Amino acid sequence: MSIKQFTYEDVIQARNRVAPYVMQTALDHSIYLSGEAHSVYFKLENQQPIKSFKLRGALNRILQLTEEEKDHGIAAISSGNHGVAVAYSTKLLGLKPATIIVPETTPESKVEKIKYYGGNVVLMGSCYDDAHVMGTRYANEHNYVIVDGGDEDPIVFAGQGTIALEMLHQNPDIDTILLPIGGGGLGVGCSVASKGINPNIKVIAVYTEACTAWVDSIRDNKPYYVYDSASSVCGAMIGGVGKLGFEMVNWIDGFIGVSEDAIKKAMIHMLFHEKVVVEATFAAPVAALMEKPGLIPGKHIGIVISGGNADNQIFIDELKKL
Repeated sequence: MSIKQFTYEDVIQARNRVAPYVMQTALDHSIYLSGEAHSVYFKLENQQPIKSFKLRGALNRILQLTEEEKDHGIAAISSGNHGVAVAYSTKLLGLKPATIIVPETTPESKVEKIKYYGGNVVLMGSCYDDAHVMGTRYANEHNYVIVDGGDEDPIVFAGQGTIALEMLHQNPDIDTILLPIGGGGLGVGCSVASKGINPNIKVIAVYTEACTAWVDSIRDNKPYYVYDSASSVCGAMIGGVGKLGFEMVNWIDGFIGVSEDAIKKAMIHMLFHEKVVVEATFAAPVAALMEKPGLIPGKHIGIVISGGNADNQIFIDELKKL
């Protein structure tokens, strides 16, 4: 059964709705990655109060809940940042604390932030796919309203797309947007938004080679909602594809896979040279540009950078190798 999709107009409405609550984050030119082939710009969503773009989609959904739905209580199932976003949003709006279900492997830094913003953390499953199945059952048993993080909620997707609206307002010359793909909300949201402004803009999604769920789903014309991935530092990109993301995947112009080692090197590059702390998932597009620049079209590249809640241990381990 098809899921309700969304349009450019939905993204415009989302921007108007969330604008009082989110930052218009900086679009920063990279002198290290720019050259004759590309001019590169970082859309620094790690400047949001919770260090993540996820705030946009969560707020767009929560601001549209009825009073009855709010009274039931809000739950979210997350690999980390979406849970932080929902906890922050409910606190910001003066609602009762949200219940956040996360995998048992979630970095402590993200668990601490969820708790800091008043969220009730429930640990379930060894990966996101497990947490999603178990968490959905748990939330339904308690009659909570689930604020979905990127599986099948067009309202959340439209909220994420507001990033592209801002980016293109800040620099109309951008002709390619590079971003990571997990459930698909960011990629599809930004593609619908950007193509509403300029249909010729290319949106390229980057995945870790530890999880080829998207390329396998597209190849087989069969969505793998649950996917057995290899071990990865990119928690948000591990597991199956999102239902709505798969139905709207044609909005995305291409996919690039990068190695785990390249992602770790990109994290160190961002820290040492760009002076930006970024999680592994959002280092993946930087890794693609560093490792496979020939696969990236366009002259003016916008890269979505998010996830300032990086796992410190990754940096410690990589620095020991230097």
